[in-house]
Amino acid sequence: MDITPLMRPEQKIIQSYGAGFFRVSGEILKHPILVTDETVMEWVFEGSPLQISDDILALKDRIDVLLIGMGTSFPVLPPSKRAQFAGLGMTVDIMDTASACRTYNVLTAEGRRVAAALIPV
Repeated sequence: MDITPLMRPEQKIIQSYGAGFFRVSGEILKHPILVTDETVMEWVFEGSPLQISDDILALKDRIDVLLIGMGTSFPVLPPSKRAQFAGLGMTVDIMDTASACRTYNVLTAEGRRVAAALIPV
């Protein structure tokens, strides 16, 4: 039985990550990234990555779930900050980068409207 998910050729998949890099659909990136099903770009944030940056604002009405991979450890997102993301129409989940990469791949393969904002480990 073949259980390989059907993926569009332009769909971005996180193939691997390591110390200071990501490989997304064959492209090596050595900085924080923001990846959606069809785009990958440098993720630029000022101060805390838990602030709503212009890059995150641009995802309004395009995604339902935002995964934030914080490296090897992560803080709990305060309710007030969670409400700010909900006001944009998206659920946010904070986790370590490894978990965020795996979760992104599963959700995007399911056809979910998801993005991952990732800090390298």
